[in-house]
Amino acid sequence: MSRSPTLTLVGVFVVVFLLQRAVALLQIPLAFALSAPVGHQPWTLVTSVYAHVSVGHLVGNAVVLLLVGLYLERQTSRLRFHAFFLGTGVIAGLTQVWVTDLVGPSVGVLGASGGIAGLVGYLFAGNRMSDTVLDRLPLSPNEQLAIFVVVAAAVTVATGGPGVALTAHFTGLLIGLLAGRAHLLRPSERA
Repeated sequence: MSRSPTLTLVGVFVVVFLLQRAVALLQIPLAFALSAPVGHQPWTLVTSVYAHVSVGHLVGNAVVLLLVGLYLERQTSRLRFHAFFLGTGVIAGLTQVWVTDLVGPSVGVLGASGGIAGLVGYLFAGNRMSDTVLDRLPLSPNEQLAIFVVVAAAVTVATGGPGVALTAHFTGLLIGLLAGRAHLLRPSERA
């Protein structure tokens, strides 16, 4: 297995996609999509993050992951990278399911874009230039949060399209922006 967490994730995406196709072909009732009520198929908290609807969906997510992940992975450990990706993906998927369930019929969620949006947000907020700008602006933590919410909403709307899990993208991006500002992926300093 690759030492690169980014390449490992792309490999997992492909394996899970092939498993999805095999399960569908063999007509085995195994769900991959996260949907309400979550407690009925709790494994979908994880499988939904790695599963994809189509080859195009998988390729699109893999390309963005490669662009962002290969850079970010050099700044953290493999464990932190994977934990952040999965944790953000799960939270983004849950948020999408809950919000969708509140406003209409529940729809299943598939895809890595919530976790990938978290990595993108981290890249935007967890770099030296962002640190310099945000540290020099006289903004309270609440004002910084408001800016992050506006940025996450703007990016979500700008990149949205039909069938896109906008709430998951927004949630992932916002988590990434906050985590980047806190430098959550940085390995702890050794004394």
